[in-house]
Amino acid sequence: MLPILILALLFHQDSKYYFVESFNFSFESFNSDSCSNESRLICLGSVNVFNESLYLTPDLSQQQEGRQIGRVLFRYPVTIWPSSFSTIFTVRFLTNSSVSGDGIAFVIAQDDRPSPPQSYGSYIGMLDPSTEGGVLRQLAVELDSYQNEHEPDDNHLAIVTTSVEYPIALKSLSSTGIYLRSGKEITIKIDYDGWTKNLQISLANFGNPLINFLSQKIIMEEIVPKSTYIGFTAATAFFAESHQIISWNFTSIELPKKSLKQGINNKGKMKIVLSIVIPSLLVLVLVLLFIIQKKQKKGQEMRRIDIEMLARNAANAPKYFTYKQLSRATRNFNKENMVGAGGFGCVYKGVLADPSTIIAVKKINATSGQGQREYLAEICTIGRLRHKNLVQLQGWCHDKEQLFLVYEYMPNGSLDRYIGKIFLDWKTRYNILIGLASALLYLHEECGNPVVHRDVKPNNVMLDSEYNAHLGDFGLARLLQGENNFVTTMVAGTPGYLAPEVSYTGRATPESDVYSFGMVVIEVVCGRRTRGMMEENSLVDYVWTKHENNELITCVDQTLEGNFDEEQMKRTILVGLGCLHPDRMFRPRMRKVVQILLNPNEPLMKVPQSRPTAINLSLHSSNYSSSDSTTITEYNSNKKLPISSMELLPDEMTVVFDENDTKRMYISK
Repeated sequence: MLPILILALLFHQDSKYYFVESFNFSFESFNSDSCSNESRLICLGSVNVFNESLYLTPDLSQQQEGRQIGRVLFRYPVTIWPSSFSTIFTVRFLTNSSVSGDGIAFVIAQDDRPSPPQSYGSYIGMLDPSTEGGVLRQLAVELDSYQNEHEPDDNHLAIVTTSVEYPIALKSLSSTGIYLRSGKEITIKIDYDGWTKNLQISLANFGNPLINFLSQKIIMEEIVPKSTYIGFTAATAFFAESHQIISWNFTSIELPKKSLKQGINNKGKMKIVLSIVIPSLLVLVLVLLFIIQKKQKKGQEMRRIDIEMLARNAANAPKYFTYKQLSRATRNFNKENMVGAGGFGCVYKGVLADPSTIIAVKKINATSGQGQREYLAEICTIGRLRHKNLVQLQGWCHDKEQLFLVYEYMPNGSLDRYIGKIFLDWKTRYNILIGLASALLYLHEECGNPVVHRDVKPNNVMLDSEYNAHLGDFGLARLLQGENNFVTTMVAGTPGYLAPEVSYTGRATPESDVYSFGMVVIEVVCGRRTRGMMEENSLVDYVWTKHENNELITCVDQTLEGNFDEEQMKRTILVGLGCLHPDRMFRPRMRKVVQILLNPNEPLMKVPQSRPTAINLSLHSSNYSSSDSTTITEYNSNKKLPISSMELLPDEMTVVFDENDTKRMYISK
């Protein structure tokens, strides 16, 4: 500690110069509000939002003419120097011809004005003839999909400041295996080191490791203002091309206002201190690294032993695979074998030689704590479950410090690939809903200790070769034990499919799974994906409105063209609405749902004629009696709330009603 104290005393007077500020924002996806006046983005030109992506230039079906220009900027200025920053974003180019263009660019702009009026085509929304040559102070990293005279090909990257004809760096992407117009999602990462003035660009097809592609020294102070606007531009000329932003994250750290040399007035003092501190700190760091490494190795070994013991002693435990077996099956985890990517890893198709079996191998990010919990939940808890409508966990592997889960392979992918995209007839859709309901009935009532899945959604409903439903991805699932039939946890799941009470209390129950099932039902029936209940004109509102007006059949997916049994369709929609009741005490159990779907003579549960507004929050599942419950009534906008009305909710949460309108705040004490 002595070296640290010496430094603290000597630098105390100048310590105020070494506080730095960091700044971050992230867009995992985009919605219709992303371009509103109240949003964090400024959308200019041809920009619109579709399928949770930002279309800088319109979808191909909407491009009636060329010369499209789109620009999106973060609404608030960012200090770009003196600072270091890192941004990562995923883009996609779509085209329907062999010739198209022109491209997209990440831009650091001097202001938040639109792109220059003539900046279509090769100018990619950055410059035009009137600004070419130095009028604008900006820097851009462009992905160019059209070959002009001064460019190597129609698949290159460039760093542009004052001129598109004379970029400060230009390099073809041909050596990377990345082709901009392939239609694949491409991830780009741009890092700028404010100390070394180095700009590093890395990129890869989505789901693959990033490749260090281009490094260039950039002195930001000489190119752009200190305070800038960051975002994207895109443009076309005579050929149609759609440019999409799928996701975007940006982080910057302002550098200290004074360098170390400016902060120390006595250079002799500095040398003496460094001669004492550096050797001492070096020894201290080496000792700490040794201790940490030893603890990590011990912890990893113990964790591996625990996992093996739990998995191998469990009834019906899945098989243990070696890394060599899985590597051989997936051709060394070849990117051509990758069939999907999630929050905690990638999924690969594999073929086992003996016996010949097609499998799906999930390679989990072992550095993620959540990824490790998902892994343990699968092999130690869910691995014992057996049902024809569950994705079967066949095996696991913990080798070479990596985690793997092995499943039966589902050739038709997940249900979300089909809703509103690929046609499925009503008989197939109905069978999928029956299969999903049967899987949830098994989890809730037939597998011993009840299990709550907590993430029922189309993405986790897998389809086999005959389009039978198999519920998968049990990384969030938990056993329910004891009298309190709920899981207390941080809010986990997917917005739009979360039951209202889970958002308020963090408690997952079988009834919250029923709610998620109801959302899947109306998505399958309507052929539309939900955008979440908090959005105006949500899918839930839409179906309830049709029910209130006795027009249920009109909400059915138009692509079915009426090829369904009308009575069966009405019963299915009413099942979905019953499951979506905001008060979980009134939702049906999955056994009742399965009986209704399988038997046309089974009486329906009672479904209100208009959308209910009361939410009952209780400490216990409806499967158990409890007197400790609280009801929140969501009043319509034309009703007044009591002045200063407050109610104490379970789990030390207070709801505060606004005295003038319907706004509410939920505050954890």
